[in-house]
Amino acid sequence: MTTRTSSKNPAEARHGRTDPGLTAVMGERRQLINLAYRLLGSLADAEDVVQETYARWYAMPPRRREAIESPGAWLTKVSGRLCLDLLRSARARRERYVGEWVPEPLPDRTEWVGGRSGGASADPADRVTLDESVAMAFLVVLESMRPAERVAFILHDVFRYPFAEVAEVVGRTPAACRQLASSARRRVHASRGMATPKAGQADIVREFKEAWEAKDVRALVALLDPDATAVGDGGGLVRAALHPVEGGTRIAYGLVEILDTAASDMTFLERTVNGQPGLVAQQDGVTVSVLAFDVVGDRIKRIWAVRNPHKLRPWTT
Repeated sequence: MTTRTSSKNPAEARHGRTDPGLTAVMGERRQLINLAYRLLGSLADAEDVVQETYARWYAMPPRRREAIESPGAWLTKVSGRLCLDLLRSARARRERYVGEWVPEPLPDRTEWVGGRSGGASADPADRVTLDESVAMAFLVVLESMRPAERVAFILHDVFRYPFAEVAEVVGRTPAACRQLASSARRRVHASRGMATPKAGQADIVREFKEAWEAKDVRALVALLDPDATAVGDGGGLVRAALHPVEGGTRIAYGLVEILDTAASDMTFLERTVNGQPGLVAQQDGVTVSVLAFDVVGDRIKRIWAVRNPHKLRPWTT
């Protein structure tokens, strides 16, 4: 389902024509959603930011809007500043969050097995381009950055905005923004392990799924890095570990315990999660968890299990 926004006002509809300026403004929506999601790690917050951006645009007198030479640049600047404000307040919000906070996972239009149509809503995937800049491992690194650092890096390195324009959003000089982006770039590079082709990742995640279904602790341990980390996000609404679980063996036994104590049988579906091979866990046909993986070499280094139902909205709509 694709979000549609009418581009005609009543007067234009009567005359059977569309305002090209209005069409251009509304055409920026997808770009703004893409930007805001990468900055915030939350589709819900990204949608709120974009809605507020358009509200501010239409709150301006028509003459002032007409005087803006580049509506796209204006919308991006406002969205970026709103995201920056949210990021600055996020620290206090995260301190009140119950357990670990994991970015909101996004589905793809199709399963990564055989290209069959998946059961998840295609709507977020229609609006957010899935590439390496939305991979869960990448978003988690972004979470460790200072707000201005994150905004400068995403605007410049991902969306290719010049530092002069980045400076207008961040409120610093272009030179300072260059330094912020450079610092963020070093963090990203330092976090990357040996690249594993997506097909190889899919094979490893599939083996993990089969071992988990079979409750095969030995096979799970063999697939997990000895220093692997598993993070659960229940948001205090559903059961999840309040702190990361460290160590491949400990994680393997914990996974089997989940199946042993589940109220009903759990089914695992192979799905694309933030552009990478992942899993969706369902009970009685209801999605209860989305798992993203960081595969380094031939082992799973990190697992993120999102169970907070508010963050599973794109998977259950």
